[in-house]
Amino acid sequence: MNYFSLHHKSPKTSFKNAVVNGIAPDKGLYFPETITPLSKDFIENIDTFSNKEIAFEVIKQFVGNEIPEKKLKEIITETISFDFPVVPITNNIGVLELFHGPTMAFKDVGAKFMANCLAYFNENNEEEITVLVATSGDTGGAVANGFLGAKGVNVVILYPSGKVSDIQEKQLTTLGQNITAFEVNGTFDDCQEMVKTAFLDTTIPKKLTSANSINVARWLPQMFYFFFAYKQLHKKQKELIFSVPSGNFGNICAGMLAQKLGLPIKHFIAATNVNDTIPNFMLNGIYTPKQSIATISNAMDVGNPSNFIRILELFNNNFDALKNIFSSFSFTDDVTKIQMKKINVNFDYIAEPHGAIGFAGLMKYKLKDNEYGVFLETAHPVKFKDVVEKTLNVKVEIPTQIKKVINKEKVATKITTYQDLKEFLIQN
Repeated sequence: MNYFSLHHKSPKTSFKNAVVNGIAPDKGLYFPETITPLSKDFIENIDTFSNKEIAFEVIKQFVGNEIPEKKLKEIITETISFDFPVVPITNNIGVLELFHGPTMAFKDVGAKFMANCLAYFNENNEEEITVLVATSGDTGGAVANGFLGAKGVNVVILYPSGKVSDIQEKQLTTLGQNITAFEVNGTFDDCQEMVKTAFLDTTIPKKLTSANSINVARWLPQMFYFFFAYKQLHKKQKELIFSVPSGNFGNICAGMLAQKLGLPIKHFIAATNVNDTIPNFMLNGIYTPKQSIATISNAMDVGNPSNFIRILELFNNNFDALKNIFSSFSFTDDVTKIQMKKINVNFDYIAEPHGAIGFAGLMKYKLKDNEYGVFLETAHPVKFKDVVEKTLNVKVEIPTQIKKVINKEKVATKITTYQDLKEFLIQN
C-alpha cells in the first residue's frame, strides 16, 4: 500500500514512512492510494467473526506486507482488548460506548495501535523518535498511556492551560518516564500551530512524528468502531445513521472510510459544539477556519479541523456527493446540558457533554421509521465529572483506571511561545 500527500507535492511513500514521519515533506496529510472494498460475504456474515478477525480484515490492506501477519494480529489483540458495546436507549437509538479502554476515551484504540506500529518499526533502530502531539483533552492521556515506556520513543504533549478537565490533565501530566507535558498559555489551536511549526523547522535536529489523528496509524484503526457496531446491529434490518461528536474529524472520517469499504451506513452526522467551521461549510460550501472557542465539550474545541481534507478527498471534492450522506450541526453549551438532562431523565443514562452533542445531532436529523440512530459516547462521564455532576445532580463513581492517576502529582512545564518548545526540543 502506498500513501500520497493531499498537497500533491511529495513522492508517494510506504505505510511505514507515513507512520514514522507523521506528515508528508510538503506538510500534507497522507492518504491511501487505493481503497479496495471488502467482500460482500464478509459484510453479510460479520457476526460469525470475532472483533480481532474483523479488525485484521479491515486494516490489513492499509498496512500491506510491512508488518508480518502474525505481528499485526498481535498488535490488534493489544489494541482492542476491551469491549465496544452498543447500549439501547430507545427502540431506534443506541449509544456506542467507546470508553472502556485504559484511559476511558475512544482515542485509546488509535494511540495503542500507532504506539505498537511505531515500536515495531523502531525496534532495530538506535535513533530515538520524538512523538509531538497537541491535545484538546483526551488525545494527550491516550497517547501518554499508549507510548509509556516505549523503547526509543519520547513523547511531548502540548495542552491548553485551563481548557482540559482535571482528570484529563492528570492523565497526561502524571506518568513521567518518557512522557513530557507542556501547559500552553493559549488555545488548542495555538498548541496545534506550535506542533505544525516544529515539523517545518529544519533547525530542530530530532526525528519528529505526530500522534494526532493526522497520523495514518492513529486515524485508520478508528474504522473498527463502526464495524463492531454494525456487527451488533445489522440484524435489526434498519438503515444505520451515525452521529459522531466531532472536533478534528478523524473519527467520523474513519467511519466514512469504513463506508467506502462496503459497510452499509446510510448517513453520517458530524455533531459539533459552537466551533462550527464544518456546519457553516455544509451551508455554503466555503471553508472558513476560525479561532477555537472554549466549551464544556473541550475535546471538540477545534476551529480548523485537520481531517476534513481527508473527507473531501473521499468524495473527490464533490460537495453534492458529500451532502448526500453527510450533515453537520452545532450546539451551544446550554443545549448540551439540556440534552444531558433529557437523556438522564427519560432514558436513565448518564452522557457526558460530547455524547450529549452526538444525541442532539440525531434529534436534529429526525430519524425515520426505517432508520436506527447510533450516537457515540467518546469518553466516560468521569472524564467530565464536575460538569456531569453539576448538570445532572448525580454522583459519578470513579473507575479503577482513573483512581490510578487522580491523586498523583501533576508535572507540566508552562510555556507561551513556540520558542519555548523549540529550546526544549533542541536541548533535550
